[in-house]
Amino acid sequence: MITYWQQIDGQFSKTKKDDINEKQPLWVDARSVTRDETNLIQQTYNIDQDHILDMLDPDELSRMEEGDDYILLILRVPVYDPSAETPYFTVPIGIIIKKNTIITICWTDCEALKDFGANRIKNVKLSDFPSFVVQIMNRANLNFLRYLKEINRRSTSIQNEMRMEIENQEIMQMLGLEKSLVYFTTSLKSNSLLLQKMKTTRLIKFDDEDIDFVEGVAIDNKQAIEMADTYSNILFGVMDAFSSVTSNNLNVVMKKLAIINLVMMAPTFVTSFFGMNFKLPFDQMPGYWGVIMATVLCFISVILSYGLLNINSEKIKKIRNAKKVTRSQKKKIKSEVKKIKKQEKNI
Repeated sequence: MITYWQQIDGQFSKTKKDDINEKQPLWVDARSVTRDETNLIQQTYNIDQDHILDMLDPDELSRMEEGDDYILLILRVPVYDPSAETPYFTVPIGIIIKKNTIITICWTDCEALKDFGANRIKNVKLSDFPSFVVQIMNRANLNFLRYLKEINRRSTSIQNEMRMEIENQEIMQMLGLEKSLVYFTTSLKSNSLLLQKMKTTRLIKFDDEDIDFVEGVAIDNKQAIEMADTYSNILFGVMDAFSSVTSNNLNVVMKKLAIINLVMMAPTFVTSFFGMNFKLPFDQMPGYWGVIMATVLCFISVILSYGLLNINSEKIKKIRNAKKVTRSQKKKIKSEVKKIKKQEKNI
């Protein structure tokens, strides 16, 4: 969709193509564009086809380049899509500055450009294209910071659920958030390099006010990079800890299965040794099966009683330790009460 904007009394206003005032600056906002719309922009404003393809490439990094009679800038902004496998990701926005017109092209819809059209941003001057570009980068940084906080909250809630029971769905959600943080870190670093190039190159000229604003945007960008790195390290450590817990639980289950297997090996060995072609040692004794079953039951009862005694002894130790702790706490309380009474007497 292509929308034409012009600024009237400091406010952005939609303008039809036939009603465009050529004397005033024009913003061509192209979002969720189709092939026909990109071809229209290419033919109308004489833009190189390779630059159009670069702006529509989802993996294109931030950069700045000079065309025939225009300046091309590509920066990355964050996008949230709850239906996607990775809910938080980044997309490139292509910005073309040509004479009295600035063109923004994005293959999807993004919140950063929505805010400009809704007049949510103050002190925006469409006549100052360098300042307008920095305003877009500033809005992208604010969205990065907001999405990073949301990622941190979501990871914390998922961690609380994983403490109760670890399931595959929760692990996949954590992996999706980890991928989002990697995308954010890469995009923020490429935007930082673009800011540095904009300050040093002669393609875009900033005045004194714009230079101060660019420094502030660079500080916000560094803060977002540090936050993304910190959250990424925390998430990596959490995933490592939960993988250790999972492997530990698996080891406990395998240990129990190994004990059961060892217990079952003895009767299996006996039954396999005395097959159908061998006479049983108690075959002539009447009621020998009862004797064998009684022996087996006695053996099992001895093992169970031994295990129960161990469990009870551990519980008794815990209770005694708790009593010792409570006794020590009571002694401390009594000593503190005595001190308070002595202080009262002194007063």
